[in-house]
Amino acid sequence: MGTLPRSTSHWPRRFVLSATALAVLGLAASPAGATPSDVGTPAGSTQVGLDKAPQGLYLFQYTYRGHLKIGGGNFTLGGKVYIAVKYNSGQLRYHGNVIAKSNSGVPGGAAYLETDIAAPCAPGNNGYAQAYDYSTGTWSPKLPVAICVRFD
Repeated sequence: MGTLPRSTSHWPRRFVLSATALAVLGLAASPAGATPSDVGTPAGSTQVGLDKAPQGLYLFQYTYRGHLKIGGGNFTLGGKVYIAVKYNSGQLRYHGNVIAKSNSGVPGGAAYLETDIAAPCAPGNNGYAQAYDYSTGTWSPKLPVAICVRFD
């Protein structure tokens, strides 16, 4: 009886461990005193008393179709969510608004934004992603991300 060759790729295990660790870190409370101008979105948000998202917004990242994609949970179901990706210097790289939808694997409303940022790229986080739930006026914690930069 022979042995089966073992895969040398640790990518699936690293991805699961990274996503799990990021989700756990994202469950921490949002930063105190954060305002919409922290990420560069307009300050006009509406406070809604019904169907508020549970506390503990969180974000995670993954690669989809060769691009960086940001996902998150615990947003207000059916509410508008602003997601921004910025360099550590504060310069905005990508942003967009999405509607939080139901997803059986994500608590609360799930929000997903596919960026135009190439991925994967070299290790090292030179930026971060952050999301704002307009319904609750709540910011997610910052998620460190690698933003690919071309050197020509």
